[in-house]
Amino acid sequence: MRHRKKFNHLGRKKKHREALLQNLAIALIEHKRINTTLAKAKALRVFIEPLITKAKDNSTHSRRMVFKRLNNKFAVTELFDVVAPKVGDRPGGYTRVIKMGFRQGDAAAMAMIELVDFNELLLAAKASSAGKSKRRRRRGKKKENVAPVAKKEEE
Repeated sequence: MRHRKKFNHLGRKKKHREALLQNLAIALIEHKRINTTLAKAKALRVFIEPLITKAKDNSTHSRRMVFKRLNNKFAVTELFDVVAPKVGDRPGGYTRVIKMGFRQGDAAAMAMIELVDFNELLLAAKASSAGKSKRRRRRGKKKENVAPVAKKEEE
C-alpha cells in the first residue's frame, strides 16, 4: 500500500533518485530548458523550486545549503548570479512543465521543463502583444455582406 507516500519514487532507490534529481537540476540551471519524461520533470520541479527560493537570499548560508543539494560549484554560481536576480520579484512558480507527446521507443510521456523567465520567444511575444488589443469575434449569426447601393448621379 502507498499510504502517506507523497512523492514519486521514480522506480529507484533513495541515493539513485537523489543523484538523478541532482543531475537534472544542474542541467536545468545550466541550459535553462531540458527535455525529460513527465514524471521526472514533475519530480524535478519539487526538487529545484525550493533551491531557487533559497538563492533569492544571497548569503553564505544559503549558498552552502544549495551547494549541499547540488554539489556543483558552477551550478551554484549560475543559480545565484544569473537565475536568482531574474526571478527575484516572482513569489514562486519558477519552472514550467510543457507536455511534448510520447517517446517512440517505449511510449513514455515526454515533457520539457524550463525556467519561466528565460524563454526569450515567449517574453518577446508577450511584450509585442502588450501594446495590441486582442480582437474577439462574437458568436452567432454572421451578417450578410450587403453593401449599400450607390445611387447614380443623373446628369
